[in-house]
Amino acid sequence: MDFRAEPEPAPPATPLPLPEADPALVKRWGAGGGELVDLLTEVRERCGGVAAFRLGGPAPTVLVTEPRAVQHVLALRPEVYVKRSHRARLLVGDGVLSATGPAWKRQRRLLQHQFTGTGMRRHARRIDEAAQCTAERWAAYARSGEPLDLDREMHRFALDAIWRTLTGRPLDDETEHELNAVQAVAEVLPTLPADAADARESVADELARIDAVAHRAMAEARAAGTGDLLRVLIDAGDTRPEYTDQLVRDELVTLLAAGHETTATTLTWLYLLLDRHPEAREQTLTAGPQGSAERTRAIQALFQETLRLYPSAWILPRHAAESDTLAGYAVEAGTDLLVSPYLTHRDPSLWPNPERFDPRRFLTPEARPTHPGAYYPFGLGPRTCLGIQFALREATALLERLLPAHTLTLHSPPPPPTFAFTVRPKTPTLATLTPPPH
Repeated sequence: MDFRAEPEPAPPATPLPLPEADPALVKRWGAGGGELVDLLTEVRERCGGVAAFRLGGPAPTVLVTEPRAVQHVLALRPEVYVKRSHRARLLVGDGVLSATGPAWKRQRRLLQHQFTGTGMRRHARRIDEAAQCTAERWAAYARSGEPLDLDREMHRFALDAIWRTLTGRPLDDETEHELNAVQAVAEVLPTLPADAADARESVADELARIDAVAHRAMAEARAAGTGDLLRVLIDAGDTRPEYTDQLVRDELVTLLAAGHETTATTLTWLYLLLDRHPEAREQTLTAGPQGSAERTRAIQALFQETLRLYPSAWILPRHAAESDTLAGYAVEAGTDLLVSPYLTHRDPSLWPNPERFDPRRFLTPEARPTHPGAYYPFGLGPRTCLGIQFALREATALLERLLPAHTLTLHSPPPPPTFAFTVRPKTPTLATLTPPPH
């Protein structure tokens, strides 16, 4: 896909007022108790890819889903459309996910080398070890006929992969149990009290468990002197005074949260989609022999199409730090914006049959839109997720082992999505493994 920035068309001399959704639409949504995604879907359908709506206050919120406007907000004018206090700050503190301004630039610069080129080659062995461990566990499930919890299995794999990458050690049962608190806090973030002290009190026990694991890992990394990712963060403190133990803790928890939650959820959705579309599994396995470039591309296409339907972050909040013209419309300073990959990826004017799961879109360039603002499951621009290559490597390593070895039969129909920190299956997903038919 061509991710080169395209020039923004010249704005009109006099910016137009934003299209605004009928207040009755918002009132009806609130009375019906629907999810925010339902309201945003209707706003887009009625008003287009750049539109305003009011959620009770006097100032409008602007929904952005049109590709050129998406690119403008996220990639071309990031200094105008900024992140404010991140909803995950309670969990990740001042880690790179929630940091802003010069601090964010410094922290990202340190980490980005770890997730490209040499850094990724160094992490590949850890990811492969986690994938092999999961493959052996699934083989035991298949032999015994014991059901597995698909979502829990994918979370264990992804947590094991990032834990090995951070510490150089496999994930043990006790650490996994304690780090389940990361997922527990992430799930309730949207429902916590608005007051920061009250919110922290609501999850105090979970945060204490996370802190204990983080500080124990930091102490062990110092004692061992190993060269894994956590040690990179600790060593930064020798030359960069901002890398206090607190910031190292925050970066560690950021990498644990962002480095396993989104990948695990995507892999869960992938298997739920394969349950409804078994032909996609066969197409992947017949694309080429195991380990071939053709098989790898087909596996990555599975993952990319899953991310199209269920992007890692379904909504990206931004705040206009100054007035601007967006797609010809006037946006006043102080306006809040919601950029939604979920809605862009399901726009029928961009993606033919957008609700259909079809990984071949990512194997044939002409089968998908080429504008960078049409597909951005990891964001776009300078705040694009650092872990893109890490996630693709995880998915490839795991699916290379699991797809040929088993078919997975769900015990109940695939659950609907619920929209929180990520787009998650609403209920647990029990399944049984069987050898594939020959």
